[in-house]
Amino acid sequence: MKFIVQRQQLISSVQNVMKAISSKTAVPILTGMKIDATAQGITLTGSDSDISIESFIPSEEDGMVNVEQIEPGSIVVQARYFPDIVRKLPDNTVEIKADENFNMTIQSGKATFNLNGQDASEYPQLPVLQTDNNLEIQSDLLKNLIKQTVFAVSTMETRPILTGVNIKIENGKLLFTATDSHRLALRSIPLEDVTLNLPSIVVPGKSLNELNKILDDKGEKVEVSVTNNQIMFRTKHLNFLSRILDGNYPETSRLIPDQSQTELHAKTKELIDTIDRASLLAREERNNVVKLTTQHNQILQITSNSPEVGQVAEEITAESFEGEDVKISFSSKYMLDALKAIDSDEIVIKFTGAMRPFIIRPIDDDSILQLILPVRTY
Repeated sequence: MKFIVQRQQLISSVQNVMKAISSKTAVPILTGMKIDATAQGITLTGSDSDISIESFIPSEEDGMVNVEQIEPGSIVVQARYFPDIVRKLPDNTVEIKADENFNMTIQSGKATFNLNGQDASEYPQLPVLQTDNNLEIQSDLLKNLIKQTVFAVSTMETRPILTGVNIKIENGKLLFTATDSHRLALRSIPLEDVTLNLPSIVVPGKSLNELNKILDDKGEKVEVSVTNNQIMFRTKHLNFLSRILDGNYPETSRLIPDQSQTELHAKTKELIDTIDRASLLAREERNNVVKLTTQHNQILQITSNSPEVGQVAEEITAESFEGEDVKISFSSKYMLDALKAIDSDEIVIKFTGAMRPFIIRPIDDDSILQLILPVRTY
């Protein structure tokens, strides 16, 4: 195997693929990165058996030559050293060679590295997903769907299914839902092709976080395909494969109250800043609890009280307020996560009682919903 590649192209492919490589894997060869050279270009592969990522560098694209002097072949190289070497090479091009004993030579400028590689035929084959049931979505929209839900997945392995985001198609909409049973985040988008049939699946939050880091926000096309236990996100030069979690996701729609006793509109940034200040003293407490109390003239009082530390109180004026007065306590962390995910200047909060879940939405958008369970304070 031999090729000469543009160093910058190689660096960005290596960085993407490294997101799937773990040193803590039961299959030793998976601690390495697989490199395949063909006449069409170079494919790098990394996998930790939960996530697999393939990144492709075409030999030529848009009149630009990325890879030249290709002699086809493949090798698995030590991922612990290879990325650092590539990043620190002195020249803009890199020549990589491997002999039949899997010895690899990396040359750039006057620097030469020799690395011991492994036989690529021992690297596990990635499943090829070819289903007719493909969904196409823009990368910037997919990033939003992930960003506005994934933070609410559970970090506890006691209920593994809650560590993932539920993805399904319902009533002509694509829905992403995440909950850790104390809060819920939901985002939907309408689909143009209503005939698509996507089974309800649960994708690990960890996989979606890594995918989110790799996708660009220029709005390139992402093709999504699902088989019984894998989901593939495919862009022009990248295949991102993740396992799907086993089990049935809880029916979350019944958690969402359909009527409210109190409704208030507020400026998102003002509420974020106030709750953030109130939480400064709540940090020592287990739940970072902050209390919201409504008062006359649309005044909201945000308070926090930590017996060992002290207390804080601040008032803001709601844009509008209807219904019964409310006195409710909640986790400031959950509230801040929800408000930051909403991405709208004004929000509406609907309460149905001091111990009932309340919902937060952008003022003029039903496609985003955040739900939080209050905290009982004695």
